[in-house]
Amino acid sequence: MINTYRNILDSIPTAVILVEKNLRVRYTNRAFRAYFPASAGKGSLKAVLHCMQQGECGRGEKCAFCPLRNLFLDAGKNGGLAFRKLVLQNGQGENVPFAIKVQPLGKFYLGIVDTAYEAEIAREMYSAQDIQQRLLPPAKSREGVPYAFMFIPCREIGGDLPDVYETDGATMGLLADVSGKGISAGMLSAFVKAGWDRSERSPARAIRGLNAKFQELNLDERSYVTAAAVRIERDTQRIRYCIAGHNAPILLKSGGSIDEINMSAPPISTWIPDFAYRDDELRYRAGDILVLLTDGTIESRNARGEQFSLERVEAVLQRSNGAEQFIERLKAALTEFCGTFNDDLTAIAFDL
Repeated sequence: MINTYRNILDSIPTAVILVEKNLRVRYTNRAFRAYFPASAGKGSLKAVLHCMQQGECGRGEKCAFCPLRNLFLDAGKNGGLAFRKLVLQNGQGENVPFAIKVQPLGKFYLGIVDTAYEAEIAREMYSAQDIQQRLLPPAKSREGVPYAFMFIPCREIGGDLPDVYETDGATMGLLADVSGKGISAGMLSAFVKAGWDRSERSPARAIRGLNAKFQELNLDERSYVTAAAVRIERDTQRIRYCIAGHNAPILLKSGGSIDEINMSAPPISTWIPDFAYRDDELRYRAGDILVLLTDGTIESRNARGEQFSLERVEAVLQRSNGAEQFIERLKAALTEFCGTFNDDLTAIAFDL
């Protein structure tokens, strides 16, 4: 019967701790041990909470000020419920905030951490954010064409993926935008990162390869990926590019005029599984700026419902001296115009 109760408690998301009257911990469930990863599971409060204080638990210099110890003692003195919001360090040195309710239960005190499940989800979300940040390209070019980019997810996890890298003496740029928002979009953007063939010289063949891998996911028609891929060849001053349902790249000429690059091709999806993506190319001159951006940047709206628009993006670009200045000014203009964002905002600018 005891094992049955333990199995039940181990299956719930609420963290539970059972403490004897002498403040020895008899039992902690799986959720509690996940909340305090270094937990011994049972024993002294010091062992269970991985307390770093010197000496025996309850006899150290600071034990009289231990908030969790005093909470259990208060429950015993009051003969009833005790509740407190605490912040303790876990075994990894992190401050862990939680709200715990304690009540007498026969020979024991039962502690229930009401916020453990939500806090664990938040911790997992922070880990996912950290992983996604590691998928981004370096802040500045180490070699090849100088560039700058912005990545502003509207939720904790974004569905956009910018990437810049070098292959065979050319600079490759990719900007992908997956359908949806939040965690599911973040997972799909991680798939794009893993499925993109960096050794492929042709943007079109790389998109075709990603499209083939996308079919293996067997997703429905609501899931898709738009992508703009470019190969900047410095020796010939050519840009080879392929656009899959994405916003057209923008080329600001050194003389001030703007070219919008058009290519009609569907997104990476199950809609047309075997679509034959192809490369196109254009020439550039020294001093030109190439910009890739997602639709969230253009379609962001202000309080009056007005879109930021491609025209405003191009106006910011024409007033900018270089890629880095353009990205900084674009961020400022979007923040001033919109305040808050309801879509991911991503852009890459290359100094050609």
